[in-house]
Amino acid sequence: MPLKKPTSLPERDTLRMALPSKGRMAEDTLQLLRDCQLNVVKPNPRQYVAGISQLPELEVWFQRATDVVRKLAYGDVDLGIVGADMVAEIGAGDPDLVVVHDGLRFGQCHLALGVPNTGRFAGVESLDDLRARFDRAEAPLRVVTGYHNVAQRFFEANGFRHVALLSADGALEAAPAMGFADIILDLVSSGVTLRENNLREIEGGRVMSSQGVLVANRRALLQRPRLLEIVHELLERLDAHLSANEFYSLVANMRGESEAQVAELLLSSELLGGLQGPTISPVITRGPDGRGAVQHGFYAAQVCVPKKQLYPAIKEIRKLGGSGVLTLPIMYIFDDEPRRWHSLLETLNLAPADVPVQ
Repeated sequence: MPLKKPTSLPERDTLRMALPSKGRMAEDTLQLLRDCQLNVVKPNPRQYVAGISQLPELEVWFQRATDVVRKLAYGDVDLGIVGADMVAEIGAGDPDLVVVHDGLRFGQCHLALGVPNTGRFAGVESLDDLRARFDRAEAPLRVVTGYHNVAQRFFEANGFRHVALLSADGALEAAPAMGFADIILDLVSSGVTLRENNLREIEGGRVMSSQGVLVANRRALLQRPRLLEIVHELLERLDAHLSANEFYSLVANMRGESEAQVAELLLSSELLGGLQGPTISPVITRGPDGRGAVQHGFYAAQVCVPKKQLYPAIKEIRKLGGSGVLTLPIMYIFDDEPRRWHSLLETLNLAPADVPVQ
């Protein structure tokens, strides 16, 4: 029987954020925070409590992924980073859980049905086929999964009436071959494990996509002093880094009669428009007297380009007469207030003026 949630938040003087304690999610979470200049420091590697020097009010607690969600829901922690799949399964629509950032770009995978390639499932190509042939009262479809809440909602939403949900500790892919279950519902990333166990995805059988997300307790956001200001800073740091991670900065020498002419030349290309436009500045060379002098007709042009378009952009610059192209990583792009910050305020029925942020 589930524990009854307390009616009020536990009293404490500190703010708390829970992070995954083990596995790839834990490694990727810590790396993302480091990339955002937020270093999580453990005084002792055996301890479960750590700190972030840049956010001294915030304690970091390392927990199992399932416990991150549970302790968020109960108010034992105020913030947490965990997979969206865990929020959907353990949170199960809890109104006290607010997804603050829904795309941290690590831990990408999806929940999907895995159906045998052979035997009586050989002709099943879609979810409609599966329902028509195997949703029977006399022999319910046996599905082994670690996501019973998600699975129940999925099958009910898709018109299945006779499904038996089974549990197993690991190695779900072996269950159909052993005869323990008919199909599986599990996390899929590359799909290799499914294929190696004679399973496949079917049309309509993708249940949900998942990746790392930042989640908060709704009551804590509204009641704990300083928490919303910390969330604002986290969103700024996360979005600035994640946005910048999609781009390179290119710097090239360009010939032209003026800055405006060089800018017009670059803007004629769809690849070289930059975020808001190129930056053009005159090139200063050392004269015979050792003093700097503007070199007429020679300019340095800087523009941001998507990483996926890097080489086409370099070829385009050369085509337009550019030379000496430098490629530089971009660590952060701080733009206007993060879109997710405004979405969070709307979710909490707050106005920007209600939350004075530095």
